[in-house]
Amino acid sequence: MAALRYSGLDDTDSEDELPPCWEQRTTKDGWVYYANHTEEKTQWEHPKTGKRKRIAGDLPYGWEQETDENGQVFFVDHINKRTTYLDPRLAFTVDENPTRPTTRQRYDASTTAMEILQGRDFTGKVVVVTGANSGIGFETAKSFALHGAHVILACRNMTRANEAVSRILGEWRKAKVEAMTLDLALLRSVQHFAQAFKAKNVSLHVLVCNAAAFALPWSLTKDGLETTFQVNHLGHFFLVQLLQDVLCCSAPARVVVVSSESHRFTDINDSSGKLDFSRLSPSKSDYWAMLAYNRSKLCNILFSNELHRRLSPRGVTSNAVHPGNMMYSSIHRNWWVYTLLFTLARPFTKSMSTTNSIRWVGAEKSMLICFVEEECIGIWHKGHVWALK
Repeated sequence: MAALRYSGLDDTDSEDELPPCWEQRTTKDGWVYYANHTEEKTQWEHPKTGKRKRIAGDLPYGWEQETDENGQVFFVDHINKRTTYLDPRLAFTVDENPTRPTTRQRYDASTTAMEILQGRDFTGKVVVVTGANSGIGFETAKSFALHGAHVILACRNMTRANEAVSRILGEWRKAKVEAMTLDLALLRSVQHFAQAFKAKNVSLHVLVCNAAAFALPWSLTKDGLETTFQVNHLGHFFLVQLLQDVLCCSAPARVVVVSSESHRFTDINDSSGKLDFSRLSPSKSDYWAMLAYNRSKLCNILFSNELHRRLSPRGVTSNAVHPGNMMYSSIHRNWWVYTLLFTLARPFTKSMSTTNSIRWVGAEKSMLICFVEEECIGIWHKGHVWALK
């Protein structure tokens, strides 16, 4: 109390009354924060009570929430024809738990994607999410869009992609979201996507490499490569390489590669410790769907690590992430056995909305060094390797 008295923060009649130079504001998702105009800073906690608050209930009849050109939320009263930056629901705020956990404890397995982005404003940011018409990709795209970002859903099936766009617009009609065709199983399609994106003349602040195939029967793509390897790793590598200049010009920017903890249960080296190229795109006789998936996820991590090493000096970071063990999604749809297993495990899995409480994963350094020294972090096609430039 002595410190409060010294700073003048106790010189008010009400506990919730703000000290001079402070203003109460709200985010798009209903959280209250406080702006100090003297020190030009903002914070979540009330400057006197230290409590966090959020808005309770919907806007009164006739009111609508808007966002100005600077990304700040304001409110329009259509009945009385007036505009204000003060949320009319501020009189009905509710306190959050005052014993806020530490940063390391803030997120857990029940944390939703919307909670991860709580209080963030991505207005003016451009985000591309591959495989965004369902599952993790859809929840990621929706969360970014509902926080103001211009989101592009890069999908193979445009019918489902447009349905996903409609679902997001159904939650917020002013969301900036669109769909573009991207088939990672066809390198020509990846190239066309990159060309179409560049033709928009927009920045690229976040690229989420999410699309993946799992439990596929053995097959070759039109480019002559095993499908799981090309869809999960090679297609994304090619995409990042084609958009690398845009990412660097948009710095600070980031690439997020959705990998898996299953990368630990495989190897891409032979018995002598040398890289075995045949394991990346195996023949039919050497193919096992689960191993192919694990190897592609290992490639994801190695690629992400090397990409970060090369581009972080230019303002582009890259991280590989693990979305959660045994998370229920539609990725298992290619074989009934996996569908049965995932169905039985569903009561114990994370939902799609909680997948963004992800944790960073890495690979063994010796394997990474071998992979980089052999210059196989790149496009491997018909016996040739192109290293990332």
